[in-house]
Amino acid sequence: MNFRYLYYLPSLALMLAAGACSDEKITDEDRNQVAELPEWYYAGGELGTTLLSTTNAYEQPAPAVERAGLYQSFKNGEALFEKPFMANRDGVRGGLGPVYIRTSCTHCHPNYGHGTRVPEGSFNTNEIGNGCLLVVYDPATQGYVSWLAGMPQSHAVAPFKAPVDESKIKVHWINAVDDWHNTFADGETYELQYPEVMMPTDAIYVVNQGYQLPGAYEVKLESTIGIYGTGLLDAITEEDLLAQYRLEERDGFMVNGFNPAFYGNGEWQSMYANSLQGDGTGYARRFTYALSRGPLQDAAGANAIWNITNVTRSDRRYHYLDGAGTYALYSSKDPEVQAGFEQYISRMDPERKHPSYWTGTLEERIMAYLTDKELDVEMTDDEYTDLMVWHRGLAVPAVRDVDDPDVIRGRELFAEIGCDYCHRPSWTTGPDNIVDPAKFFKGNELPRFPYQKIWPYTDMVQHKLLMANDIRGGWCRTTPLWGRGLHQKITGSPTADRLHDCRARTTMEAIMWHGFSPQSDARYSIEKFRALPKADRDAVIKFVDAI
Repeated sequence: MNFRYLYYLPSLALMLAAGACSDEKITDEDRNQVAELPEWYYAGGELGTTLLSTTNAYEQPAPAVERAGLYQSFKNGEALFEKPFMANRDGVRGGLGPVYIRTSCTHCHPNYGHGTRVPEGSFNTNEIGNGCLLVVYDPATQGYVSWLAGMPQSHAVAPFKAPVDESKIKVHWINAVDDWHNTFADGETYELQYPEVMMPTDAIYVVNQGYQLPGAYEVKLESTIGIYGTGLLDAITEEDLLAQYRLEERDGFMVNGFNPAFYGNGEWQSMYANSLQGDGTGYARRFTYALSRGPLQDAAGANAIWNITNVTRSDRRYHYLDGAGTYALYSSKDPEVQAGFEQYISRMDPERKHPSYWTGTLEERIMAYLTDKELDVEMTDDEYTDLMVWHRGLAVPAVRDVDDPDVIRGRELFAEIGCDYCHRPSWTTGPDNIVDPAKFFKGNELPRFPYQKIWPYTDMVQHKLLMANDIRGGWCRTTPLWGRGLHQKITGSPTADRLHDCRARTTMEAIMWHGFSPQSDARYSIEKFRALPKADRDAVIKFVDAI
């Protein structure tokens, strides 16, 4: 199939109905339609846009995948994303555990989107859609606690026990009222809610085993982020990222400045580096709310396929556990774990290739297994490569309703009131010379997106909104808006599930949370939004939902 015009035609269905995609099928009428479409229609540029807006719009391979001859690899990676991993040692997707967060990627990313809102009262990660992770941190330092993994695990393979008993965790939604009493001057009202998470100490495994907590802890929710289009964001050059920071520093519009841990005085104050698998080279931070990751090849997805399922691969032959070794220590002493370990380890190491699992006391053997740095490889290099071809190759849905007068008006107002400052509309990618801090990928095995004008609506910079029960640390990278208006249609969620913990049930709520605090970096724009007549406010919302 010739895909040369696939991303230009206004309707993929029209092309398929024609029965072919050859140049001869492209009519003058088609070309006229192409000429009338604005460039911001192609959210992911020529190489990264899908024209679908159906329930599988987030799942599509970018044209760059087909051009690189990577379609089959993409589909192989898709299967790894969609299907659950198992605790068995044989067959496809084996090796889950001994403790884990979810059995599959789709549990957190329903229909390839971001997570959906956690309902009142429960925290059930067995249900597909709950993409929220528990953030357990020290309120004094805002850092993760040492006695749990940074992404806490609430499942285990017998005889091991889950570090956190999620059945004892409760989520409550609290109503909030802003300075304007949740009311516009013309009488229109809105509601605001935020989640509070209660995790009692008896939900913590090591506490039940006698561990004394070193201090207080608090718990928040953080939803998964969108995964489509991340290859395009990875293709933005580090020079352009730094230029954006310097521009905002010169302008001085952000009342909270910049996260001093990452940027100040025109230069990066820290960069992302991997000294464990890589050589420690520094790279600009660009992914996750907390900007904890650099290039995509060693970012959230590359990490999650290992730590969410605790499935080893050649570059990570160790279990994902808390860094302090607390879980391993108390598991090794647990009589019930000891009682079942012989049967477990016979299944995991039937050929007894690891002598340390079989010699010494039960406590020593369990510790040896849980802390081993040379575990058997459970995900092959080819499988991991396929997963990352899929991850990097997901397309972005084209913008909808670009000829709607309300959408056009909303786009103008979005700029007039300053929303497009942090939600920067467009970037142009660089040569996309793929880099990997972990030194696993060479680059030529992955799809590339060189010199594409893309429309993600993010400045890739952290800001503070200072919402009630805000994100840990207060700093949050501006979330790309592209494709988010399709969330409800694609996931089936009854609410829009916007913002980092899915607190905003509508786009209106998401907008108004931006101005909840007088010290919010977005307060100016929200005051301008409030001054608009209702028809204009609705137009802004319609535009945001269209992009």
